Amino acid sequence: MSASPGGLALVSHSTKPRGGLVHTLSLAEELHRQGVDVHLVALGDPSVGLFRPTEVPHTVLPGPTKAGSTLEQRVFASIDTLAGGLAGLADRFDLIHAQDCIAARAAVRVRDAGSRATVVRTVHHVDDFTTQALIDCQRQAIAEPDRVLVVSEQWRGILRDEYGRASDVVPNGVDLDRFPEPPPEVLARLRARVGADRPGRFVFLAVGGVEPRKGSVHAFRALARLKKDGIDAVLAVVGGHSFQDYTAYRDASLALLPELGLTLGEDVVLLGTVSEQELGGWYHAADALAFPSVKEGWGLAVLEAMSAGLPVIATDLPVFREYLVHAESALLPSVADDVALAGAMRTMVLDAGLRQRLITGGTALLPRFSWAASARRHREIYADVRALVAG
Repeated sequence: MSASPGGLALVSHSTKPRGGLVHTLSLAEELHRQGVDVHLVALGDPSVGLFRPTEVPHTVLPGPTKAGSTLEQRVFASIDTLAGGLAGLADRFDLIHAQDCIAARAAVRVRDAGSRATVVRTVHHVDDFTTQALIDCQRQAIAEPDRVLVVSEQWRGILRDEYGRASDVVPNGVDLDRFPEPPPEVLARLRARVGADRPGRFVFLAVGGVEPRKGSVHAFRALARLKKDGIDAVLAVVGGHSFQDYTAYRDASLALLPELGLTLGEDVVLLGTVSEQELGGWYHAADALAFPSVKEGWGLAVLEAMSAGLPVIATDLPVFREYLVHAESALLPSVADDVALAGAMRTMVLDAGLRQRLITGGTALLPRFSWAASARRHREIYADVRALVAG
């Protein structure tokens, strides 16, 4: 394919290294390598920029100066700010590809104000908003774009059945070179930070912070069962930045630790948002990924872990079953089932042969999910959208 006939903007509401932006940046980089005229736009701190260097042309727009204290206020302030910034750039693009609810509403606003740009939106998942204004906002962010994409068949079905919206599936990709293995002394230092410098201690890595969608409380309860069985394991939790405020859930979950017989900082260690380099270090330093999500659009951390040779525990969500096979490429205990999750974690600790089989199985499926293939499929869709606009 030749380079795009017009400019393409990939737009995200944040510069933080959550799955949505990682997807956006990785896709932008591969499109750039394939000769597409692509520009990444995100809200954040222009003096800080993106969470890692990139050769992709990009603009970091200043975030709202007065976002408000409630989630509703922050969402609408971000839409206003992003729409204002995009309006100043819109004449450079004939396609705006929004990667989230906020970006989609902002892009549609710019389109409807007279921009030549057509709006494509990827729905990674649908948030569980509780106020009617945000529920309506999210529904509009699905209904109003000119073309909608999803990353899994499960979400294509959800959008069809619950929102009456047709969509195209374009799976996530994984960069096999993103997380090279650090030197042994770096791995040893990371393990020592979570008390795994003593022989026999097993490190479960959790990615995404303590929040409802990640099933954090189930991981805590399962870990407590292991401890009662005399299994020496620690849960190291990386990440945690989110647009939504999960403070109440986080506080309530952490408050459970003492009654579960767990100690914060010893059995459960919160590492917070880490650098790209440190995240890669943890993927290599841990012994297994514990990713007991109760809701996911795809679960990019699963592929990231596998690319670093880390065996995976996920859950039997339909989206995971689209690309994972239980006991072959991952362990898939029942969703929100503390006992089943504990059983999977126990098996992972005690069965070294299984761990190796899961590593082998996970590595084998990675070639199916290259960013090169994802970018090519996106380019086909962009070409189709442009052809329809051209008439």
